[in-house]
Amino acid sequence: MIRRVGENALLVETGSLAASHRLDARLRLLTDVEEIVPGPETVLVVGGRADQLIPLIEQLDHAPMPDLGGETVEIPVVYDGADLADVAALAGISVDEVIARHTASEFVAGWLGFAPGFAYLVGLDPTLHVSRLDRPRTAVPAGAVAIAGAYSAVYPAASPGGWRLLGHTTLPVWDVTSDSPALLKPGTRVRMVAA
Repeated sequence: MIRRVGENALLVETGSLAASHRLDARLRLLTDVEEIVPGPETVLVVGGRADQLIPLIEQLDHAPMPDLGGETVEIPVVYDGADLADVAALAGISVDEVIARHTASEFVAGWLGFAPGFAYLVGLDPTLHVSRLDRPRTAVPAGAVAIAGAYSAVYPAASPGGWRLLGHTTLPVWDVTSDSPALLKPGTRVRMVAA
C-alpha cells in the first residue's frame, strides 16, 4: 500500500523487513528520489511531488534486483559492559553463555533510528531478549554494544540510552567526514567478534 505524506513524499507499506530492504535497494537506483528512509515494514520516499513518485515506484517491478549481499561487517567487542552480569541473570545463563550467544547471532541491520548511525540489528538469539533498563542512563559512551528486546546495537555517539550494555567496540559506526557516514546501512550483515 502507498500512502501520501505531504506534497512530496510517500510511505510505502511493505509488510516485512526483507521487503523494505529490497525496495530501499531498488529505490536507490532512481535519480528522482531525494531521500529514502527504510523501516521495519515501511519505506518513506521523498522527492519531487508525490504524484510523480507513484509511477517511479510502480516501475520498480521491472527494475533489476540489486545485489543485497556483500561482505559481513565484523565488529570486535570487548565484553565488559555494566549490564553483562544482569543480562546473564535475566536470561538464566552464565556470562560466558551470553557472550557465546551474542557472538553466534546472525545480525542484519534492520533500519536506522534514534540517532544518526544507530542501526537496529535484528537476529539476536531469543534467549537474550531482555527488557530495557527501567531508568535510562543519562550518558552511554560511543561504541557501547547493547541489547534491548529483540535487538542489538552499537551506540554511534555518546548519548542517553536505556539499552543494556554488554561491552564496547572501538570500531566507529558513524563518521560524518565520510561520503557514506553510516557503516551499518539497512540490509548489512553484522557479526560480533569477542576481542
